[in-house]
Amino acid sequence: MKTSGARDVYDVVVVGGGPSGMMAAARAGARGKRVLLVEQNTILGKKLLITGGGRCNVTNNTLDVRTLLRKYKDAGKFLFSAFSQHSVADTIAYFALLGVTFHEELEGRMFPSTNSAKTIRDALVSDIEKNNVEVRFGVPLTNIIFDAPSALFILESAHERIVAHAVVLATGGTSHKETGSTGDGFRFATSLGHMVAENSFALVPITLSDAWAHVLAGVVLRDVKITLAVDGVTKTKIIGKFLFTHVGASGPTILNMSKQIGELLEEGSVTLSLDLFPAEDHGALRSRLTTLFAEDSNKMIKNVLRTMVPPALAPALLSQLGLDGDTPCHSVSTEDRKALVQLLKNIELHPDGLLGAEKAVVSAGGVSLEEVDFRTMESRIVPGLFLVGDVLNIDRPSGGYSLQLCWTTGAVAGSHV
Repeated sequence: MKTSGARDVYDVVVVGGGPSGMMAAARAGARGKRVLLVEQNTILGKKLLITGGGRCNVTNNTLDVRTLLRKYKDAGKFLFSAFSQHSVADTIAYFALLGVTFHEELEGRMFPSTNSAKTIRDALVSDIEKNNVEVRFGVPLTNIIFDAPSALFILESAHERIVAHAVVLATGGTSHKETGSTGDGFRFATSLGHMVAENSFALVPITLSDAWAHVLAGVVLRDVKITLAVDGVTKTKIIGKFLFTHVGASGPTILNMSKQIGELLEEGSVTLSLDLFPAEDHGALRSRLTTLFAEDSNKMIKNVLRTMVPPALAPALLSQLGLDGDTPCHSVSTEDRKALVQLLKNIELHPDGLLGAEKAVVSAGGVSLEEVDFRTMESRIVPGLFLVGDVLNIDRPSGGYSLQLCWTTGAVAGSHV
């Protein structure tokens, strides 16, 4: 990888060495452009290395573009042109050329066969090197100026000025600030004349006020029905995975609901109700429980219940009902059995907040989509400015959709800049 202190004019300066920035730089370099990639960290892809728990959920194996774009909600109508140029299939093919193979997991999540985010980062770095992209590390920019008469950009840091014909802004949002996502891109975009929506956090764990649930950290509930309500009015019902944490809850389903939970907390009292057995009604579950208690009538209730729910959850549920877990099944009253069934079908939890930027998977907010030409990713406000990845105001769920947005917008920008 080349480094240089040259002060002359670059064809392209890419600001930010994350997934969208590396993709844009590699694509522009492959077209013979003189490209400089500036990164304030000492390595490229620092945040990429921690995505997917270090395994890197590269994309989602949804090959039909229109189906995929529904996951981006209102932003989908803007993204069709970009995704038509670089789709999920194009992402998989791109990494295949770099020697990366994938395996598919739940709900179409695609991971490298190595289960290591480093595989993806190293592949991108290799492509950057191959395409003669110049990289400078430890360059925290303080300002980006567009000089309209000369149609040149001047990028300023504490120690230097860099001049370029075009700039790709790939600085990320504000999640995981320790990786360099400090929101500078929003400041640069605003100073250049863009409207930037207030930043918030789109995919983030939640906190619960229920102290009894905090001891369940690490317990995973699969295929449970989660009902979200505010002031007793149901807003959302969904079946998915629920993960207890030391302070609340996480997991893909909760992360995808977190933005709505945060909004509802401003309206009133929010509850999450968990139905552990959504495929059975109360009668069927009560019948199953009665049969189990009859077959193991001399066993303690806590041990029988552990055959139905995660072992760590059983004593917590019995405690909520005031039942002694050492009670033999034959001594459990009919009323207590009914109460247990009711709880298994409706565990009520109380969200009271969202964790901050340091725990967010991605941030929401960013540059207004109306101000970007998605055929090229060029700004409609400033010619020669290209905006990609988390700089854009696009909400998306977990499951590979966030990184796919980076690959797509980075590739399109790099192809047109």
